[in-house]
Amino acid sequence: MERNRFAVLVFGTLSMVGLVGCGSSENSISIDGSSTVYPVTEAVVEEFDKTQPGVRVTAGSSGTGGGMKKFIAGDIEICGASRPIKEKEIEACKEKKVEYIELEVAFDGLAVVVNPKNDWCNELTVAQLKEIWRPESGVKNWKDINPAWPDEEILLYGPGTDSGTFDYFTEEIVGEEGAIRDDYTASEDDNMLVTGVKEDLYALGYFGYAYYSQNRDALKLIAVDGGAGAVQPTMETVRDGTYQPLSRPLFIYVRRSALARPEVSKFVRFYLDNAAQMAKEIGYVPISEEAAKKNEETLKG
Repeated sequence: MERNRFAVLVFGTLSMVGLVGCGSSENSISIDGSSTVYPVTEAVVEEFDKTQPGVRVTAGSSGTGGGMKKFIAGDIEICGASRPIKEKEIEACKEKKVEYIELEVAFDGLAVVVNPKNDWCNELTVAQLKEIWRPESGVKNWKDINPAWPDEEILLYGPGTDSGTFDYFTEEIVGEEGAIRDDYTASEDDNMLVTGVKEDLYALGYFGYAYYSQNRDALKLIAVDGGAGAVQPTMETVRDGTYQPLSRPLFIYVRRSALARPEVSKFVRFYLDNAAQMAKEIGYVPISEEAAKKNEETLKG
């Protein structure tokens, strides 16, 4: 009896981590990649399991870059990405003879957050964010941004270098992809970033909006001024483009060879059919009709 309980525990643990990196067998599908896309994927997988109990779908969230490495290596069929595929990844796919399709599944606004007890900072400009996050930044304490703010060290939390959110944020805010100060707490697990910010009064962090949406009572959202006034990310401001420059599309990349398998084709179709509803429930913005039509053409092609 004890042995059976141990077996169940091991199986459950392996299911949670997704068994990514081990390849896939018949009637199984492996997904990894962006932690920002992961909540959508997780919700889709849960619903798909109800309709297709004979297909085992496992999902992980090692970051866009980490997922792409596994995708190119052939360890997974689908990679979630919070940025478009990079040129070096395209070249790696060509070298490995990996053909793929790109499908847009949602739109996201990056959330800049502080501790809910922070009563001095309600908004930041892009210039201030750049000064905070740039390499060799001179900003150490809150008063370095505004003399009226506390003379306390800013504890920074943000995605790690394998994250597409990291790539996007550094390019749009710092002005150079991958350029960032090195004295911050980094993780591809956004839940760890949430925990860090909510547990320290002087913390500041950023990650996908869904993780703020799921932790509204534990975090305070900061408005960002991109030049036309301070705006907070909401479904409306992300959709109409007023939350700039921290709005971006989210993707899944699918290996063409995997699409020849009926269970993969069926899952991808299910993903596209349900992504809009899942995105809204999670706090993301559904894709436009034009993007949906493009997905259809891509999938048929």
